[in-house]
Amino acid sequence: MTTRPTPDPGPGRPAWWIFHGTGRPLPPAERDRRWPAPPPWRDFDGGPDLPPPPDDEREASRRLGSVATGQLSYSQLSVINAAICLRRPLLVTGGPGSGKSTLAYLIARELGLGRVLRWPVTSRTTVRSGLYEYDAIGRAQAVVESGGGGATAGPGRAQRPVPPIGDFVHLGPLGTALLPYRHPRVLLVDELDKSDYDLPNDLLTIFEDGEFDLPELVRVRNLEPDMSVYTADRGATATVRGGIVRVHEFPIIVITSNGEREFPAAFLRRCIRLDVPDPDADALADLVLAHFPRGAVDDQRRIVEEFVARRRHGMLAADQLLNAAHLVTSGAFDGDGQERAELLAAVWRRLDPTSNPG
Repeated sequence: MTTRPTPDPGPGRPAWWIFHGTGRPLPPAERDRRWPAPPPWRDFDGGPDLPPPPDDEREASRRLGSVATGQLSYSQLSVINAAICLRRPLLVTGGPGSGKSTLAYLIARELGLGRVLRWPVTSRTTVRSGLYEYDAIGRAQAVVESGGGGATAGPGRAQRPVPPIGDFVHLGPLGTALLPYRHPRVLLVDELDKSDYDLPNDLLTIFEDGEFDLPELVRVRNLEPDMSVYTADRGATATVRGGIVRVHEFPIIVITSNGEREFPAAFLRRCIRLDVPDPDADALADLVLAHFPRGAVDDQRRIVEEFVARRRHGMLAADQLLNAAHLVTSGAFDGDGQERAELLAAVWRRLDPTSNPG
């Protein structure tokens, strides 16, 4: 097991924290020096390590804005760092628009971990779809077009070899996160509470073992032990050895839930839980500033105050505030009071299931 030096604490910061919620990238040398060692039971040996994943600053900026909000509390930061240190998934529960999903992008940007792998969950999502897809039809068609694996398709035509089977394997976001990297990938499992009842339990083995088999590649590993497959990073490939994907650094998994259902005890035992309250007025003001740093301050402050007042009477999400803030910068609210009120009523429709429009 690799040992790492004890990190140095910053001013007023616990020594064991690696993530501080600032959104400012940590210098790679400092990140590497301070990265916490895993528990012995969460120390994996996958390899060899792949090249670092690509960055996606455009997507991070779209999600986070131009400046960090810094609204995570001391206790929330401790929970997040505990999940990183223990190599356990972070189950983040909160209302719509409370900033659950953006946490994954904040972690990836600050710790320099490359683009976030996003796995949106629906009632039809399966573990297999998150791990990989195999295009069996495409493979069979390629065999036919090759003339049966190297036979000539006709007089005077050159032989066309069958493409390697790895060309028809595409790792999903979960499968890509489990590839061996020197530093963990960040995986966002979005809205797990919308899944089929069995999905959380189906994830337990993956979370414990940090590996999975690709049966299509296992069957041919004696002939081709190393096989290149496509990953969830657009246009990228990775070499899989012996048909087995095994993690080196367990990914930082951020699982979001709107709190619409309970999860099995066995699943909760393997997660670190973080409850995110609805952002208060200060946090909302910082959110608007992050996305509209050059906006009219007075106008933006007014729209935040109106949003907070209206939220007292029904559920509203923070992205509805951002919609209104953008309309402020576009001059959409420069008309008379009645027109302004009607437009706000349309933009700020309450999300309560039984609420009336406006």
